[in-house]
Amino acid sequence: MADDPFQSRFAADASLLPHMADLANDRVLVALLAEADYRAASFLDQRLLTDRVGREWMAWDALPDLGAAAAGPHFIFHIGHVGSTLVSRLLAEAGDVLPLREPMLLRTLAQVAERIERPESVWSPELYRTRLAQTLGWLGRGFAPGQRAMVKASSVITAVADDLTGTDGRALFLHVPLPRYLETILAGEASMAETLAQAPARMARLAALLPDFPHALWQLPPVTRVAMSWLCEMATAQRRLPPDDPRRLWVDFEAMLADPAAALMAQATHFGLPIDPARIEAALAGPIMRQYSKAPEHGYTPDLRRELQAQAAADHAPAIAEAIAWVEALAARYTNLADLPILGDQSVIQEVRCSS
Repeated sequence: MADDPFQSRFAADASLLPHMADLANDRVLVALLAEADYRAASFLDQRLLTDRVGREWMAWDALPDLGAAAAGPHFIFHIGHVGSTLVSRLLAEAGDVLPLREPMLLRTLAQVAERIERPESVWSPELYRTRLAQTLGWLGRGFAPGQRAMVKASSVITAVADDLTGTDGRALFLHVPLPRYLETILAGEASMAETLAQAPARMARLAALLPDFPHALWQLPPVTRVAMSWLCEMATAQRRLPPDDPRRLWVDFEAMLADPAAALMAQATHFGLPIDPARIEAALAGPIMRQYSKAPEHGYTPDLRRELQAQAAADHAPAIAEAIAWVEALAARYTNLADLPILGDQSVIQEVRCSS
């Protein structure tokens, strides 16, 4: 590596982002980003590739392996639409954290992992493990000494969360009780469309987790498909990020909204971040809490979120009740699901709603 100027630069320079992979041609697209680009980007996906972003395809093997000593990133996992982008922005604002929100390369790894034991797998299990470790080293680079990278993964990446965090990595898992999830998804046309589009893959994943699964997707009405999506992601996290493992911090986003300063301090402590309480207060008092985190040009507040949830609850009450009953029936059938916080902490939920 020392004899190759590019490899030496790549090993130490987070501005060279391995953005996406072309499995058929065994190459990686490397994009050139400033630290401000990382902080601003809600998604490190194809939307990142504007005309001003330099990039070049390179053979995978032309990129260096940073070795076992390279620091990997911290991780934020979630079930979708539960404040993960907001939390990523707050932690980046309050501490010395480099945020990487939904890097595309992790989606590729998740797709490979899903097929790794099948005949159509393009990688061997050994190559998958090698390139997984290599990718974690790449995503763990910072722009300054001591700066820790923090990946906010897309929700489907929870399926490989244990591979990504290994034996000593720390992770945050964001979720909400099932009723709040249903209300949140139903409150937005785009979120409903996205969730229904992802339902077939999630149904397959849920059926693989539960022996003798008694349902088919075509049998489920739309709101129950949303509930199934919640159950799939929660059951996946239960297996991949066990809540009794101290390296994994499960956070109910509804509870976080009741006391965001205390929640952020707990998250910073979990990750070992040197965060000043005054910086947390400043981050919470700034514009982040008044913006829609995925599109900061639009206003959005916790109060507006609760108003939209309440309207969705009123508009879809029978379908929501049916969907919750469907999940509760499965929790009665499969004893491991009984530990999931289906209804959450009702005292916290009431406190949050009364504060609006």
